[in-house]
Amino acid sequence: MEKVTETWVTAQERPVSITNRNACLVHIYPTGPGMGTRYCLGDTPLVIGRGNDCDILINDHSVSRRHARIQPGADGYYAVDLQSTNGTYVNDVPASMCKLKDGDYLRIGNCIYRFLMGGNVEAEYHEEIYRLTIIDALTDIHNKRYFLEFLDRELARSSRYARPLSLVMIDIDRFRTINEDLGHLGGDFTLRELASRIKGNIRKEELFARYGGEEFAVLLPETNSQGAVRLADRLVKVVNQTPFQYEDKSYTVTISAGVTTTAGEKNLSPADLIRRADEKLYEAKRAGRNCVAS
Repeated sequence: MEKVTETWVTAQERPVSITNRNACLVHIYPTGPGMGTRYCLGDTPLVIGRGNDCDILINDHSVSRRHARIQPGADGYYAVDLQSTNGTYVNDVPASMCKLKDGDYLRIGNCIYRFLMGGNVEAEYHEEIYRLTIIDALTDIHNKRYFLEFLDRELARSSRYARPLSLVMIDIDRFRTINEDLGHLGGDFTLRELASRIKGNIRKEELFARYGGEEFAVLLPETNSQGAVRLADRLVKVVNQTPFQYEDKSYTVTISAGVTTTAGEKNLSPADLIRRADEKLYEAKRAGRNCVAS
């Protein structure tokens, strides 16, 4: 049983106002009906947890009954962990008590919130909502929606000018086993860490996106098949050469990759190119995983 010795004013007893402090939390992950919900912060503490008496109620098994508190102070707001089972994190760093800065990410179990504070929170809030439409909040890379729009534009350009365009589809090998061994929080960490490793190898004119679940895509304009395969081979090594470390557990992660290229084919749809890359990805899986097929 979680032991919390402090007593807090409940949401029903406190007026919520941002007149003086002008700050809020925005729910950015997981996606779904609650995404984009804004919680205004005032001059009294706000408790986050699974219990019905919490100010922000999260119905998720990864969240403790009273998980964390947002505490107003003379110099801003603080995130305070309430002896939760899975901990409270600010920008992926464990935080028993941490002052929040504008733009910080607050992780409560499986859920992520963005802290906004400043002179124009309303404008920042709407900017964040737009960002949620094109960025995957868990991995901080582009999402499937943006990827498909980018792919459609690049295919049209490739066809018009007869220029090469390559697509690499990537899948984490045996990701279900990682989830079973480490739990969903460990699985989320793995996705974020993998995205971070790969992102450092992607040039600004290329696109790296989370396609769905544990599958990722890299779109490479002006890149032929040989160049795409070289990049895919490098990404396989970047992922598997250094063990991942989650809490006290060290483990190896590998990926499989499928590569396909078009040199400006006419009437080639995004779905066609994705299907080709997926077929190559499955070839890599059948070949033993941790490799590239093209």
